[in-house]
This record gives sequence, structure tokens and C-alpha cells, in this order.
Amino acid sequence: MVLRSDPSVAVRALRSAAPYIRMYKGKVFVIKASGGVFGDIESTRTLIEQVAILHQVGIRVVLVHGGGPQLSQIQETLGITPRMVAGRRVTDEKSMEVTSMVLNGLVNTQILGICRELDIAAVGVSGVDAGLVRAHKRPPVQVEGQTVDYGFVGDIDLIDAKVLQQLLDDGLMPVVSPVSADDKGTLLNINADTVAAGIGAALKAEKLMLVTGAPGILESLDDPRSIISYTDLAGLKKLKEQGSLKEGMLPKAKAIEEAIRGGVRRVHVISYKSQDSILAEVFTNEGTGTLVVENISALSPAEQHA
Repeated sequence: MVLRSDPSVAVRALRSAAPYIRMYKGKVFVIKASGGVFGDIESTRTLIEQVAILHQVGIRVVLVHGGGPQLSQIQETLGITPRMVAGRRVTDEKSMEVTSMVLNGLVNTQILGICRELDIAAVGVSGVDAGLVRAHKRPPVQVEGQTVDYGFVGDIDLIDAKVLQQLLDDGLMPVVSPVSADDKGTLLNINADTVAAGIGAALKAEKLMLVTGAPGILESLDDPRSIISYTDLAGLKKLKEQGSLKEGMLPKAKAIEEAIRGGVRRVHVISYKSQDSILAEVFTNEGTGTLVVENISALSPAEQHA
């Protein structure tokens, strides 16, 4: 005898999700996934399966990816020692060649392969394509009292999102590598969080979702249970001042602020290690990570209660 599963569970889930689907259908979500999630095929597929559901219910998704762990691994194989300063990668000429190879080639193509398996009409692009990300080489800067030359690292001058808008209008999902270039065609490495924030602002996205290894923004770095459910820009500034934001979270915090000031309504910091974290963040009030808005007053009573 074969026991039937209870169909009411699936029906309740659909009923619960329906108001969110109506709310977000046709809206733009920019999802930035850190390189850690692409460390193995299964975790990559789990992420893309969630993105596929958003795409299939009519949410217009732009997926921006990093590739830091993969890049560091290939650098070390080639005898290049990775160097990070304040959460950002120093990139010399040889490292820039490896960066382009890993991000535009290895990681981007791996994502597109799984998109094909899941029947998502996805197109891989980089910041170089059609002048999507126009940037200049970052001059030496002061970091904690020391002069740091980041090398072939770019600062964004302009995001020209016409190519992404055209792809979205055609029902396609852009998969974006953050490798970009200056006006002379010199390739530049730009932090993927920064690129995602700029794209979110240029498209006036409903949401920017930063999918990372951390469970969210923590009030105490030593306590993974101290996840902050929601905060605003003032709260984010306070967290930075009290030292709760370190290393890789520093560029994320800057990207969050730039995105919100650029017109993105809500930014979410969630973990790819948490089961179905993207879907839980989109289709429930409770979510799984940290929600950041311009001002707490923008949150609904239901969200604050959750």
C-alpha cells in the first residue's frame, strides 16, 4: 500500500505565497550570490532552483555573481598570493587575467549550464558588455593610515543598464560577472556587491538580495545567533561605528547604503547555507536574514512584528 502525502500542505503554501506573487510580479529583483555558494554543483543548483521559481512566477531577476574562493584557489595554483585589504581584493596585472578567466569563464558558464538544466532562459554578460559598467582605475587610497594601491580595481562612473533592461523585456535572465573596463578597454575588477548595488539603483529594483555565507548582519561577530532581523541606514551606521561590521561585510554595508540611496526599496542579507533562504525571504514576513530599509518607518506593522 502506498501512503498519500497530504496535499493540504502544498495548497497552504501556495495560498500563503499568492499575495507576494501578486505584489512582486513584473518587479525587478537583483540577486547577488557570493562565490562561496558556487563551491560545488549541489549548492549552486539549490540556489538556482530558488531563482528559477522567482523567474517563473514573473519576477524579473538579474543575478550578479562573485567568485572570490574560486579566484583565490586558481591564483594559488598559479603561484600568486591573494591579498585582501579592508575586505577588497588587490589585483595586479596577472591577477586581473585570472579574474577575467574565473569570473567571466568558469563561474558564469557553470551558472548558465544549470540554468539550461532548469529551463531558465539566461544570458551571461559582464560589466564590459555594451558598456554596462563604466569605470576608472582606482587611485591609491588611505586605509587605516596606510597608502594602498589596489591595482586593476575599478570605481564605478556609470551603470548603463539598457542592455539588462532589454534582456528583461525579452523575458531573459541576465547572469552578470562584475569584471568591467575603463574607456580605453583596460579590464578592471570591481567588487560584486558594488556592481549589484549599482545595477539595482539603475534599474530601480524592488529588492537587492545579497546571498552570502553569513546568516545575515550580526550584532555580535562572535555570536551567530545575534542576527539583526531588520535595520535602517542609521542603524547600519551605528553597527559600523561599534565595530560589528568587519572584513567582507564592510563593502556589503557600503553597497547597501548606495543601493538604498539610489532608489532600491529593500536590501536583504541572507545565507545560502540556510534552506530555501531566498524563497523564505521573499514569500514570508519572517524571512531568514537581515532586511535593511532607508528608515524603519517604511516597514509594515506585520514585518516589524515578525
